[in-house]
Amino acid sequence: MNPEENKHRNMVWCLLRRNISTGQLAGYAVATFVGLAILSVALQFYRDVISLWHDEDKLFGENYIVVSKKVSGFGGLFGSNSSAFSADEISDIARQPWSRKVGAFTAADFNVNASASLGGGRLSTSLFLETIPDEFFDITPREWDYDPQRGGIVPIIIPKDYLALYNFGYAASHGMPQLSESMIGMLPLKLSLSGNGDEATVDARIVGFSSRLNTIAVPEAFLEEANRRFGSKPETAQSPSRLIVKVSDKADPAIRSYLSDKGYEQGGDVSQSGQLTFFLRLTTSVVVAIGVVITLLSFFILVLSIYLLLQKNRRKIHDLMLLGYFPEDISKAYVRMVTVINAGVVCLSAAVVFIAQMLWTSQLELMQASPSSLWLTFTAMVGIMAVLTILSMVIIRRRVCATFRLS
Repeated sequence: MNPEENKHRNMVWCLLRRNISTGQLAGYAVATFVGLAILSVALQFYRDVISLWHDEDKLFGENYIVVSKKVSGFGGLFGSNSSAFSADEISDIARQPWSRKVGAFTAADFNVNASASLGGGRLSTSLFLETIPDEFFDITPREWDYDPQRGGIVPIIIPKDYLALYNFGYAASHGMPQLSESMIGMLPLKLSLSGNGDEATVDARIVGFSSRLNTIAVPEAFLEEANRRFGSKPETAQSPSRLIVKVSDKADPAIRSYLSDKGYEQGGDVSQSGQLTFFLRLTTSVVVAIGVVITLLSFFILVLSIYLLLQKNRRKIHDLMLLGYFPEDISKAYVRMVTVINAGVVCLSAAVVFIAQMLWTSQLELMQASPSSLWLTFTAMVGIMAVLTILSMVIIRRRVCATFRLS
């Protein structure tokens, strides 16, 4: 900018700034800062916390639900198979808009007895075995592959809760040693399989602990081969009694409504976690909405202030017009003022978001979660204020032009 243009700009600003209300501009700046800070902090908090329900080992878990039929009356006492899902029922679940993928639990159709030597004593118990397609497991240990032709050690995945029940329930009351996950993985097991007039003993080992599944799981290849050999009906495929369903959002009320209408149940505590997810999103949405409302109200305060300011400076604008100034020369002075204020608001709001994230980062780390990047939130802040600044520029220029015409 050459000295002559700078001189003209300073002259225009000196003439127009005398009627500027500092209180009105301060009110706009404070209101915009409060609204943008609330909106940005809520957005960043949501982004930091949302990672928790994408990890089954953390707060909310993945979007998987386990579905079974309610057991009622005396059907179960007489061996009724009414709790099994038919092919049509499975297809109906797969067709639901919230359903992404459906997998079936396959249960062992034979007798299983497990034994292990531990602390000078011997443990022996009857077991149930199940399996699901590998893609539905939350863990995939390296030792999970099993080839029925070659045999070898059968890998087993158990729920994490089972180890806690042993350590703090059975072991504590029976004088048995407590075991860590790594220790129990080295414990050799013997599985005695019997049924259909045949029996066999195989070696097994626990290779992983699941937070998603409440069952004792073995590889599909092993259980299919064992059911053919030891099952009571080796020629007939079993109808599953439980299904695992990957859903778009387990907090979706449509899931609960569908399961209730069909008389199905959700396994575990997923319904509660879904409610927590729903309320977190609802709370975040309300806070963001409050921030948006405050920011919009502050923008209207700015527009009103500009209208009043231009009305007060109407005579000066008329004089500037007679001196040969154009509407763009007048509007630039107000646009620069608004731009400087908005830039300051963005910087202060960014500082608030940074400090707020530092306050809750320690709590996230306790839940083994890491905060997300601030760049998306900062980009949103700049984008919002850029839109407000552009709208302000348009309104200012139109109003100045209108004032020129009226003058």
